[in-house]
Amino acid sequence: MTDRTLRLALHQINPTVGDLAGNEAKIRDGIAAARAAGAQLSLFPELAVTGYPPEDLLLKEHFLRDARAVVDRLAGEVGEHVAIVGFPERAEDVFNAAAVLHGGAVQAVYRKVLLPNYGVFDEQRYFQVGVGGGIVELGDLRIGLTICEDIWEPGPPASDEAAAGATLIVNLSASPYHAGKGMERERMVAQRARDSLAVVAFCAMVGGQDELVFDGQSFVCDHTGTVLARAGQFVEEMLVVDVDLGAGAQARLRDTSHRPGVRRAGGAAPVQTLARLEAPPPRTGPAPARRVAELLAPLEAEVYAALVLGLADYVAKNGFRHVVLGLSGGIDSALVAAIAVDALGPERVTAVVMPSPYSSSDTQSDARELARDLGIECLEYSIAGPMEAFDALLAATFAGRERDITEENLQARIRGNLLMALSNKFGWLVLTTGNKSEMSVGYSTLYGDMAGGFAVIKDCPKTLVYRLAEHRGLPRSIIERAPSAELRPGQRDEDSLPPYELLDRILEGYVEQDLGREDLVARGLPAEDVERVLRLVDRAEYKRRQAPPGIKITTRAFGRDRRMPITNRYRG
Repeated sequence: MTDRTLRLALHQINPTVGDLAGNEAKIRDGIAAARAAGAQLSLFPELAVTGYPPEDLLLKEHFLRDARAVVDRLAGEVGEHVAIVGFPERAEDVFNAAAVLHGGAVQAVYRKVLLPNYGVFDEQRYFQVGVGGGIVELGDLRIGLTICEDIWEPGPPASDEAAAGATLIVNLSASPYHAGKGMERERMVAQRARDSLAVVAFCAMVGGQDELVFDGQSFVCDHTGTVLARAGQFVEEMLVVDVDLGAGAQARLRDTSHRPGVRRAGGAAPVQTLARLEAPPPRTGPAPARRVAELLAPLEAEVYAALVLGLADYVAKNGFRHVVLGLSGGIDSALVAAIAVDALGPERVTAVVMPSPYSSSDTQSDARELARDLGIECLEYSIAGPMEAFDALLAATFAGRERDITEENLQARIRGNLLMALSNKFGWLVLTTGNKSEMSVGYSTLYGDMAGGFAVIKDCPKTLVYRLAEHRGLPRSIIERAPSAELRPGQRDEDSLPPYELLDRILEGYVEQDLGREDLVARGLPAEDVERVLRLVDRAEYKRRQAPPGIKITTRAFGRDRRMPITNRYRG
């Protein structure tokens, strides 16, 4: 080829785990759109055929056979176009793989080399490792293949592929979101491009899958690390861009610092040439305008978008049409209501106000007014009668004992029962409204405010909840009111917990960073509060195990990320 410019189409799609037919249709439609745009090479995300993560579906032989059948059907339809598609390959073992489709057949299969087994990842449970890097030749262009983690670590396989002559390295990715993750990835990939003096095309998955959200932000950067094109965050998109693969090769002539690495590899790096294909047909149509999507800012806007997408996809992919939540007039339930409206529309959200004798007129007024402002249906059930009934039923058994947290929890459980009754009768999904700070220290009631199907802000610390409420523009009266569960007269959260600013600092150190008691005190945190919070966190593990799934926002979400034993006598 004398023309070393290649037109790429990066397909940032939102697959559903296990929906092989639906995912196949998305890939087929993407290939057709890429052809119409004159693209020569299409990239699809990691495990695009099955969705990510398929977890124990990968232990089913018939699932793996059905996934391969999808790949074969797509290959039969791709024509002269070249498409690289992520799928699980069943061979002598199971591999996280990328199929190269062209000319009616699967021309090559690349197997992921680096399998992450930390945080939310369990890939070593399911996959065997690939033996090394792989290259596909398109005429005289050499393209290195990588999958997600393969490019996170400096060095092989990407560096081997560059040493073997690849001037374009593609990365198929399913990289779960946490706050700020997109720019972390972008900076890292840009460094890999500079290291390799190669164009890097990062094709990411988007969408919600149980607790995980995939944020997209696919992009292409040149050999200097400059971003040439970027897709949007939290949206499906086909990103089309022309890339000059000659510029990196010319830079390698001038930058002799790369030659010793190539000599050390001896021209025999563990890189296979997986396929030699003819040069693709010429590009058609005008060069696409380079789209570099603006990033969401501030960080609260990004997190809010993740919560909206995570909820929308959980509802849609699990077949729910409507959600319901308890609306107390407090900041947590107000934020969840707003997220639900933005994710689903007001016609698909019902709020339930359930006042007790301890509920203040201000919180109840705010709850009703917020429901009106959001345009959602608002049901109201006083729980005073059920409370009296429970008191009467238990009076003889509890005789001689003071009222305590037992009666407080009964109120929460009455509310949980009402919400679950609506769920059973109408098929609505109950949204719980607890935040990460409360979940951390067990400031929640099993089978009460924890009862439900999806915990939208489960991984949002209370201080972040306030920032998100400010970003969404919730009423000042809700934001500025002192937080209270309103389960007894004059109750305030700070009667039982340190102020949330202090609590969240302790929790970040203990939960996110695994710091011990002495480390936290050395940071200037009050020893008495540290001791109390650590004790509460450790004791609440059994509660968290019974909580509904919720959207991962931080680097260390409970459940998938942080896995602690319930029976555990180690303290601190």
